[in-house]
Amino acid sequence: AKCQCKVVPRERTNCGYPGISAAECKKIGCCFNASVPSVPWCYNPKQKKVKKVCPNDPYSRINCGYPGIKARECTRKGCCFRAHPAGVPWCFYHRVVEE
Repeated sequence: AKCQCKVVPRERTNCGYPGISAAECKKIGCCFNASVPSVPWCYNPKQKKVKKVCPNDPYSRINCGYPGIKARECTRKGCCFRAHPAGVPWCFYHRVVEE
């Protein structure tokens, strides 16, 4: 994504090797911008901002527990707990979404 390459020149971290071409740089998943001298031109993109959410669709839940697990045990494992509806996991994994 373009916005992930908006990194202030002094905060750029080198990605690639001296003399790497723009095409080669982009091919390895890095950003290229040669407009500022004496800073890395091929640099790492900003990390995506992500957050963990409990999926709303009960049928897309991925089981994180076992039948009869208690809410406290489930959340201690770092998972979501919703005791409804029947027939789907009540203790299930978070999904990671981009903010």
